[in-house]
Amino acid sequence: MKGLAAGIGVVFLSPILLAGTGMMLASSADAVQSNGSFSSCLADIDSDKVTEQVTEILDGASGKDVHVEGLDLPAEQVPNAATIVAAGLSLDVPKKGQIVALATAMQESRLRNLNYGDRDSLGLFQQRPSQGWGSAQQIRDPVYASEQFYKHLLKVDGWQQMTVTQAAQAVQKSGLPDAYAQWEKLATALQAAIAKTFPGGEDADQGKEPATSTTGCAPGQDGSSFGRIPEGSVPKGYSIPKDAAPKARKALAWAMQQLGTLYQWGGSCTNSHGPDPMGRCDCSSLMQQAYAHAGVTLTRTTYTQVNEGKAVPPSQLEPGDLIFSRGTAARPEHVGMYMGEGLVIEAPRTSKPVRITPIKDWTILAARRVI
Repeated sequence: MKGLAAGIGVVFLSPILLAGTGMMLASSADAVQSNGSFSSCLADIDSDKVTEQVTEILDGASGKDVHVEGLDLPAEQVPNAATIVAAGLSLDVPKKGQIVALATAMQESRLRNLNYGDRDSLGLFQQRPSQGWGSAQQIRDPVYASEQFYKHLLKVDGWQQMTVTQAAQAVQKSGLPDAYAQWEKLATALQAAIAKTFPGGEDADQGKEPATSTTGCAPGQDGSSFGRIPEGSVPKGYSIPKDAAPKARKALAWAMQQLGTLYQWGGSCTNSHGPDPMGRCDCSSLMQQAYAHAGVTLTRTTYTQVNEGKAVPPSQLEPGDLIFSRGTAARPEHVGMYMGEGLVIEAPRTSKPVRITPIKDWTILAARRVI
C-alpha cells in the first residue's frame, strides 16, 4: 500500500498525461482559476454518473469523449484526483481526509498541476516554497504535494470533527476560508469513484460519513440564462416573482429604482439620484434603505446585517434574502439581495453602478432572511 501513490503515475497517469505534458506544464491563460466563484451548482450531483464517467477515463477513455459533471478538463483533472486519493490511501488517511484534499485541490487549482499562482504558489494545492512546503520542483510533483497536504491535515487537532471546509482552511489558511464548501459534493463523488479502483479502497473507512456542510450552491437557476446583463439594467424577461413575500417585493422594487446610480462608500442611499455623492448607495445602505421602504429596520453595515433575521442555507434562498460574500462568513465585506431566478441586486464597489448580477458569480459565505 505504501507504494500506491508513486505507482499511480505509471498505472493511471502515463496513458493520459505523457502526451499532454507540455500542455499541463504551460502557464496557460485559459487555466480554470476562478477561485472564489462558482462554476456551476453541484448540490445535486449524480454520484453514480460521476463514478461511471471517472471509471471510463481511468480505464483509458479520452477525456474529450467523456464529460464529468463539475470538471472542465477531465483528462487532466481525473488523473490528478486519482493521485490525491492514492496518496491518501497509502498514508491510511480516512475517506473524509481524502474528500478534504480533493475539495481543496478543486478550489485552489481546479485539480490542475499549475506552475504559477498567487505570489509563489504552485501545483495542485497552490503550496508555497516560501512557506516551507518544499522546493518548487517538489511541489509540482502531485504525489509529493498530496502527501504534504495530508501530513499537515493529520496534525490538525480534531480535524475529523470539523466540516470539510473548516478542515481545508485549517491547512490552507486561505483568504477565502469558506470557499471549499462548494466542492464537497463533487469531491465526495470523485473519492468514491476513484477509491473503487484500488484494492481495498472501496472498503476503507466504510460507514464513516464525512460531516455535512452547506455547498454554497445557488438554488435552481444560477442566472446564466439571462446572458450578459448590461450594468444598471434589468435583464430582459425578469420580473419580481409573484410568490415573493410582500415586504420582499417592496424592498426589491425600491432597490431596482436605484439601478445605474454610482456606488459611494459610506453613502446613505437616501438620494442616490441626487447631486450629493453621500446620498448614493454602498452595498449595505442599499439593503438598509430598500427594506426601510418596506417597513423593515436593518442596521447599517455589512458586518452587522449578517446577524439580522435568521440564517438560511444558500440552497434555499427566497427573493429578498440577503447574501454575503468576500471576507469571512462571520465578517463578510459585501452584501446583495437575492431577486429570484438566479439574480442578485447589489451596489458593488467604487466607480461601479447599482446593478444586477447572476448568482453564479457570487461566493456565498452566509445568507439571512430578514422578514
